[in-house]
Amino acid sequence: MEISRDVLLDMYTRMVKIRKFEEKVAELFAQGKVLGFVHLYIGEEATAVGVCENLEDKDYITSTHRGHGHLIAKGGDLKYMMAELYGKETGYCKGKGGSMHIADATKGILGANGIVGGGFPIAAGAALSAKMRGTDQVTVCFFGDGASNQSTFHEALNIASIWKLPVVFVCENNLYGISMRQDKHQAIKDVADRAIGYGIPGVTVDGNDVLAVYEVAKEAINRARSGAGPTLVECKTYRYRGHFEGDPTIYRSKEEVEEWLAKDPILRLSKHILDNDVATEKELKDIEARIVEEVEEAVRFAEESPYPKEEAAVEDVYTDIVEEVRVR
Repeated sequence: MEISRDVLLDMYTRMVKIRKFEEKVAELFAQGKVLGFVHLYIGEEATAVGVCENLEDKDYITSTHRGHGHLIAKGGDLKYMMAELYGKETGYCKGKGGSMHIADATKGILGANGIVGGGFPIAAGAALSAKMRGTDQVTVCFFGDGASNQSTFHEALNIASIWKLPVVFVCENNLYGISMRQDKHQAIKDVADRAIGYGIPGVTVDGNDVLAVYEVAKEAINRARSGAGPTLVECKTYRYRGHFEGDPTIYRSKEEVEEWLAKDPILRLSKHILDNDVATEKELKDIEARIVEEVEEAVRFAEESPYPKEEAAVEDVYTDIVEEVRVR
């Protein structure tokens, strides 16, 4: 598949944007400016970008607790994301969601989710909605290898396959469910093998190769959009940092980490771009410099924004009726 210069540079830009945003978040977390649990996407950028490059604003995604990368790849605004991490009222969820619960309906981002496997039923429902309304919208459900052990995984794939729903299930297999290696919590080598039980295609791809992810995702998304039903795509990738910030990662060897660092997805794409004369090294450095400034602007925006007022705690709920709770 021939990939245009514009697409290659757009994917490079989005991948670097994810990396720089996450590195800044790690720095801010260490300074105590970003509170709560933070799960970074560093190392997995090729998966989110390779998939989302094939989507439009009208299409949907469901995300995970490690969702910053998905949101940026789908077009999320860094300012509103950073403000949400700071707990400020200018954040995507007015400071009420935090790192694990960012959403943006205008971009089709139906929400990150702190519940493992929580995105499956949401994705199936969004896909069913699109089918019932007769649109050509596609839903992508991102999840990890550990989430494929949850009952919601099997329930969602089952109903999606029966009704030929326009949904693509994307497993980001980073080899660990928190601190447990995949071979300790699953008897299978490839999560994609589970697709056969539901009569749908299952594809395993190098999740650190954005070009390979892009091609596989394009086929799966086009299949869903045409009405042919779901696909299970497994992207083999690796998170460079711990499961969460502060994780000592004593369950991984130094050799294993170094092996995966050598497969860095951004370095691989930049090498492809330079080797094929798609852009010059100066052009790539200029892109990186612009992104660094964009991230710094997002930090300034977040730090200058106000915190939510106390009364905001009871706003944006399903009802404005607040009943008195009596202790019996």
